[in-house]
Amino acid sequence: MSRYLLVLALPLAALGQYLGWPGVLVFFLAALALLPLAGWMGEATEVLAARTTPALGGLLNATFGNAAELILAGVALAAGHIEVVKASITGSILVNVLLVLGLSIFLGGLRYPEQRFSTESAGHLATLLTLSLVAFALPALFDLSERTYFGVANPEGADLRFSLAASGVLIASYFASLWYTLVTHRDLFKSEMPHHQVDGSALRAAAVLLFATLGVVAGSELLVRNLEATTEALGISPFFVGIVLVPLVGNAAEHMAAVGFARKNRIDLSVEIAVGSSIQIALLVAPLLVFLGVFLGQPFDLVFKNPLELAALTATVLIANSVLRDGRTRWLEGVFLLGVYALLAFAFFFV
Repeated sequence: MSRYLLVLALPLAALGQYLGWPGVLVFFLAALALLPLAGWMGEATEVLAARTTPALGGLLNATFGNAAELILAGVALAAGHIEVVKASITGSILVNVLLVLGLSIFLGGLRYPEQRFSTESAGHLATLLTLSLVAFALPALFDLSERTYFGVANPEGADLRFSLAASGVLIASYFASLWYTLVTHRDLFKSEMPHHQVDGSALRAAAVLLFATLGVVAGSELLVRNLEATTEALGISPFFVGIVLVPLVGNAAEHMAAVGFARKNRIDLSVEIAVGSSIQIALLVAPLLVFLGVFLGQPFDLVFKNPLELAALTATVLIANSVLRDGRTRWLEGVFLLGVYALLAFAFFFV
C-alpha cells in the first residue's frame, strides 16, 4: 500500500508545477513518485522475461533493467543538462557497487558469519567491470592526447566520433556477454541465475510496464524542469545531484531487492544485481545515450573531464575486484565498500 501512496506524489508534483509551488518541493515529489514506478517497471519486466526463453528473457532484462534511469537521463539530456547526465552515469556505478553491494554484504554478514557465491560468476562480472573502467578511461585519454600532443584546438567533434565508435563496441560486447552467459555457456552460470517463481499474467505485466513507463517519463520531466531551482535552494551543485541523488532515485527498487536477498543468505543474487546493474549502465545505457544525443541534437560523448570521476571509478573497480575475487564475503568487507562511498560522496559534495 505504501507504494501506491508514493505514486500519488506524481499528480501532486504536476499540480505543484501548475500552481507555481517551490521548485525544490516539486523536485522531491517527483523523485518520490519515481521510486515505486521504477520498481513496477522492473517487476513487470521480470514477469515478461519469465514467460519467454532464457535468451529472450535476458534480452528483455537488458533492455528494461535500467529503463527508468535511461528515461531520466534522456529527459535531462534533451534539456541540455549534459554534465548532470554524465555525473549520473558515474554515480550509478558507484552507488551500485559501493553503496548497494556494501549494504548487502554488511547486513547479510551481520546475520551470517560468511556468505559464499560462485567464483566463476564473480570473475565474469569483475572482467566486465574492468572493461567498464577502460570504456570510460580511454575517451578521456583520447581527449587529453588530442589537446596536449596533437595541438587540436577544438577536439569535441573528434571526441564524439570516437565515442560513437566506442559505443558500438561496448553495446556489441554487452550483448556478446549475454549470449555467452545465457546460450553458449549457460551451464557455468545456471546455479547463479535466479529461478524463483514469478506470478502474474503477461498481459497485466505489459499494461503495468506501459503505465509505469509513462509515469517515469512524466516524473522525469518534472524533476529535470526543477533541477536548477533545487540546486539553488539547497546550495548544492548540479554535479552532486547527478552523481548522488539521481542514481539513488533511479535504482531504489534494485537496491532494496539486493539487500533483501543478502539478508536471506542469497549473496549471489545481491552481487548479480548490484554489479550487473553497474555493468549494464556502463556497457549499454551510456552508449545508448551517445546515440540518443545525436538524435536529439544534444551531442553527448563519453569524455569524463573531471579527474575525480575517473579516480572514483578506478577506486571502485579495484576494491570491487578485491572483494569479489575469492567468492566469499564477511561484514567487514561491506564496511570497507561503504567507507569508500562515504569518502567519495564527501568529495563530490565539496568539489
